Amino acid sequence: MRRYDRRDLGLLLLRLGTGGVLAAHGTQKLFGWFGGHGIEGTGQFMESVGYVPGRTSATAAGLAETGGGALLALGLATPAAGAAAAGAMAGAAAVHTPNGFFNQGGGYEYAATLGLTAAGLAVTGPGRLSLDHTLGHAVNRGWMIPAAFAATAAGTALVVGARARRLRKAKEGEQESLFEEEFME
Repeated sequence: MRRYDRRDLGLLLLRLGTGGVLAAHGTQKLFGWFGGHGIEGTGQFMESVGYVPGRTSATAAGLAETGGGALLALGLATPAAGAAAAGAMAGAAAVHTPNGFFNQGGGYEYAATLGLTAAGLAVTGPGRLSLDHTLGHAVNRGWMIPAAFAATAAGTALVVGARARRLRKAKEGEQESLFEEEFME
């Protein structure tokens, strides 16, 4: 197998794996498939972690994951697909960051891995075994990469920043306990 054939096959495998996982994860939010909670349940969760309004947040995250993942798997509109998926994963990572890095402890490892892989595919391109290649890269132009990432970064910064401000404001009125409960007996 020639070198570029191996590269194209490798990109196809990365796209199918990452895109498939993202799309499945998104359909949990949108439709309740694969043990998910659908828009209502996910919306309630989103509200509980500071993404308000919850239903709108659940819909946006579900669409970014499902749409971005499906388009990545197909290798179609790769810059926009990868950027959208990376933005959704940045929002997820923000929720898990207080738990540290590793997923085992509820950390952001999983979201970061999916987001970075999606971003890497957006930058690298889908390879020749893709719809982008078949369509002459009509929706995969070089200028689309910085445009997609700039739009996604701006939107993600606004949403994650608003969540952080909301969480800080909620904690302002709370006073931490001076003593551990076990020492109070």
